[in-house]
Amino acid sequence: MKIEKLQSLSDDILDELLSVWEKSVRSSHHFLKEEDIEYFKPLVRNQYFPAVELFVARNENGRIAAFMGLSDDMLEMLFVLPEEQGRGYGKAFVEYAVSKCNIHKVDVNEDNEQAYKFYLHMGYKVVGRDELDSSGKPFPILHLQQPQQKG
Repeated sequence: MKIEKLQSLSDDILDELLSVWEKSVRSSHHFLKEEDIEYFKPLVRNQYFPAVELFVARNENGRIAAFMGLSDDMLEMLFVLPEEQGRGYGKAFVEYAVSKCNIHKVDVNEDNEQAYKFYLHMGYKVVGRDELDSSGKPFPILHLQQPQQKG
């Protein structure tokens, strides 16, 4: 699986990323209401995407199947199209973030059980919790971290 770092964000790329984000959120973030998704969409596209380094993996048709966004020390976002889940994209991204970028931290919505279980499976441990998300909305956030290997 090839992981590609996006060098620029055209409107077409932003639209494709947002489509992956929305489909993934609708399939996994069952605690969000329609108005929450609509609230976050422009923020994700216009503020969150440009604020991170974005990496994509494409399916056999050349379309973006999954993406992750990294900041200085955190895996900020990881989204996989529902129909592409279970094919190793998430694992490949986490391994890339850890091994190539030395990133061992991630935040996850407490109510997103699928993601929470995935990160636990990948070796993360809960190191903290916030009652509100970064927008001040009542969606508890779990702070997870992988033990860093010595050596």
